[in-house]
Amino acid sequence: MANLKGQQASDFTLYSSELKEISLADYAGKKVVIHFFPMAFTGVCTTQLCTMRDTFGYYDELGAEIIAISVDSPFTLAKFKEENNYQFPLLSDFNKEVSQAYGAFYDEFVFNLKGVSKRAAFVLDENHKIVYAEVLESAGDLPDFNAIREAVN
Repeated sequence: MANLKGQQASDFTLYSSELKEISLADYAGKKVVIHFFPMAFTGVCTTQLCTMRDTFGYYDELGAEIIAISVDSPFTLAKFKEENNYQFPLLSDFNKEVSQAYGAFYDEFVFNLKGVSKRAAFVLDENHKIVYAEVLESAGDLPDFNAIREAVN
């Protein structure tokens, strides 16, 4: 997979867990942290997003927005968000286009599930240029949260 660092982030429009359309363009002029995760309600995914939940204030103070994306349906994501009190939007890439555009995509995942987001993190600057990109091959690994924080600073 090509390293996307330094490139302009691909714009997208996806439905949130509140069934609202959210576009990357909605965050014009703001830093954005995008997390891709394989599946709601799984252990490592919950840890990944709970880490962002618990450090939300840090990103908020820096004016950075957080978005989390998976191929789950908006309805599944709504329950996941509610149960974990996430303060940021969870977006449904049900059609798998955004995960593929960002190179965060498994053609085949565990249990013969096809087309699942890889665990990944991207930090975009105010002009939505990618300043940090990390795509993990192993779904059991977590992104480097310290590197993400440094990239936002």
